Amino acid sequence: MKARIRPTKFRRVNAPLKRTPLFDAHRALGGRIVPFAGWELPVQYAGVVEEHRAVRERAGLFDVSHMGELFLRGSGAQALVDSLVTNDVGKLPVGKALYTCGCNEQGTILDDLIVYRVASEEILVVCNAGNLEKMSAHFAQHAQGRCAFRDESADTVLIALQGPRAPEVLAAAGGSRELLALPRFGVARGKVGPFELLVARTGYTGEDGFELFVPNAQGVALWERLITAGKQVELQPVGLGARDTLRLEAALRLYGNDMDESIDPWESGLGWTVKLDGRDFLGRSALVERKQRGTGKKLVGIEMVGRGIARHGYPVVDPTATGNVIGQVTSGSPAPTLGRNIGLAYVPTERAALGTPLAIDIRGKAIEAKVVPLPFYKRS
Repeated sequence: MKARIRPTKFRRVNAPLKRTPLFDAHRALGGRIVPFAGWELPVQYAGVVEEHRAVRERAGLFDVSHMGELFLRGSGAQALVDSLVTNDVGKLPVGKALYTCGCNEQGTILDDLIVYRVASEEILVVCNAGNLEKMSAHFAQHAQGRCAFRDESADTVLIALQGPRAPEVLAAAGGSRELLALPRFGVARGKVGPFELLVARTGYTGEDGFELFVPNAQGVALWERLITAGKQVELQPVGLGARDTLRLEAALRLYGNDMDESIDPWESGLGWTVKLDGRDFLGRSALVERKQRGTGKKLVGIEMVGRGIARHGYPVVDPTATGNVIGQVTSGSPAPTLGRNIGLAYVPTERAALGTPLAIDIRGKAIEAKVVPLPFYKRS
C-alpha cells in the first residue's frame, strides 16, 4: 500500500524542519524521510503494509520523539492539571495514566492528551507535536503560582514498542520486573538494561505495548538495544504510514484531522472523557450547554461499499441526492488487518445510525459507503 501522509498544516511557513536524536538511525535502517508537524520523520522502512502487520502480529518500534512532554511538579500539580482537562485527574492514582481532552472556554478541543501521574507530586502531560507550543504556553500560564512547570520535550526521546510480542522484546532488552508487570495505562520508573527511564503501558496502535521516555543522550543506544532484542520476534521499525493505518483501525483520533478547535468532545465521540460531576475545569460550562443543546453533527466510522478509498477532506454526499454534500471525511485508508477500506467522517446526527447508507465523492463520483461500528479493529 502506498503511504499517504497529509502535509502538516501546523508548521510555520519557512520554519526549518527539526530532527529527533534518532534521525541518523532511521536513515541507516533505510527509512524514507518526509516532513510532518515541523519534523523530518520516517514515513516507512520496509513498506506500510509489512510494518502494519508486524505490529498486529509481532512487534514494531516507533520514534515518537516529536511528541510533547510537559511536567508539572509540586503539591498543586494534580489539581492544576485537573482544572485544565475534561477527564478526572483528581482521582488518578500514582502509577496510572488516562486519556483526556484539553478544552478552551468555548468547550472545543485544544488538544487530546495523555496524563500520567508519575509520583504523588509529579504529573506528565503528553501532547501532540503540532500543538506543543500552544499547549506548553497554556499549561505554563495556568501553572504560575500553583506548581512548577517544565517543558522537557526538547530533552526527551520517546520510543514506542508496540505489538503482542512487545513484552518479550522489552524482557530481552533487560526490562526490569516492575516495568514488565505494568498494567494497561500503568506508568513507572525502572531499568531497561543499563538505562534508567520512565515507561508507560500506553500506545497509539490498538495493540499492547510500551512507551519509553529517556534523555536524548541515551536515545540512540536504547533504540539500538531494542532493535537487537527484537530480532528474535522479527520486530520491524515502523514509520508514519503504518502508524496512521494502525491508529485508524483502532479508531484513535488524530488531532488536526478528526478534531480541532472547532470541534467539541461530544461531536468527536470523545464525550466519555468528559467527567462533569463534582469538579470544575476550563470549558465545563460550555460543555454542559453543548451537551444539553445536542450536536448537529457526529464523527462516525464508515466502510466503503463501492470501490474506492475515502481520503481526508473528501465530501460525504447524500446517496439519494447526488451532489448534496452532508459531511466530510476526516481520516481514511485501506485497513490491512481487515481487508476493507475504512474511514472517519462527520455527518449530520440524524445520519449517524449504524447501517445508514452514505456516499463519498471521490473525484466527482459518488461511491457507496455505510456507517459501521467503532472501533473497526479491537485486539482479542
